Amino acid sequence: MFEVCVEEKFDAAHCLRGYPGNCERLHGHTYRVQAKLRVSELDRFGMAIDFREVRSALKSLLEQFDHSYLNDLPEFADKNPSAENIAKAIFTALKNRFGAAVYIVTVWETDTSSASYWEEQQ
Repeated sequence: MFEVCVEEKFDAAHCLRGYPGNCERLHGHTYRVQAKLRVSELDRFGMAIDFREVRSALKSLLEQFDHSYLNDLPEFADKNPSAENIAKAIFTALKNRFGAAVYIVTVWETDTSSASYWEEQQ
C-alpha cells in the first residue's frame, strides 16, 4: 500500500451546545486538518495520488469552514461541531471526491489535542 498525506489549516469559532463546561461558550481555534489517502498501485507517473489534487480539494472544502461560526454550517445543524464531527464531515466530503482511497482524517483543535475519523474497510 502507498499513503499520501496532506495538511491544511483554517480558523473558526464554535461552541458545544449543552456541554457542561467552558466549551459551551463561544470560542475559536486554528484547526489543523490532516487527510491520508491510500492506494495499492501507483499511477503512470509513479504517484499514489497527486498531492496537488488532494491539497486543492482539501483547501476548497476548508474555505467554507475558514473564519466561520461552525455551528451555523449545514453540516452541524443537528450536531455539535466537535473535532470528531468536523473530521467526519471532511472525510465524507473527500470520500465523495476520491472514493475509497480516503483512509483517515485527523483534526487538531490544539497542538496536543486531535480527533480522527475513518471507516472500517470491508
